[in-house]
Amino acid sequence: MTIALWIINIVLALAFLASGIAKVSQPKTRLAGMMGWVEDFRAPSVKLIGTAEIIGAFGLTLPLFTGIAVILAPIAAVCLVVVMIGAIVVHARRKESFAPSLVLGVISVVSAAIGFIVL
Repeated sequence: MTIALWIINIVLALAFLASGIAKVSQPKTRLAGMMGWVEDFRAPSVKLIGTAEIIGAFGLTLPLFTGIAVILAPIAAVCLVVVMIGAIVVHARRKESFAPSLVLGVISVVSAAIGFIVL
């Protein structure tokens, strides 16, 4: 079970880290071509979402790597579930595909469940 948690958390962390870095490092106008939903939000909000994803990515992995406060890993997964619920709502309102957000949200739920069971 611990190996499954590691694999899930590393994959999730890579996905959220890549997405978060893109949102934080690029201007809103450039992101609009890749992510249409950014048109509905102000630039600081997009940066905040990206920052939350980056922090969540580190929260999924660092506690497990260091062995310090390992309970933070499943808590980070729960927080990322909340972010993905927001993403699903935004995409559904815009009549866009919310499948990627749903998949990441479900995998985050699995990570949290395994994390709370194992840890």
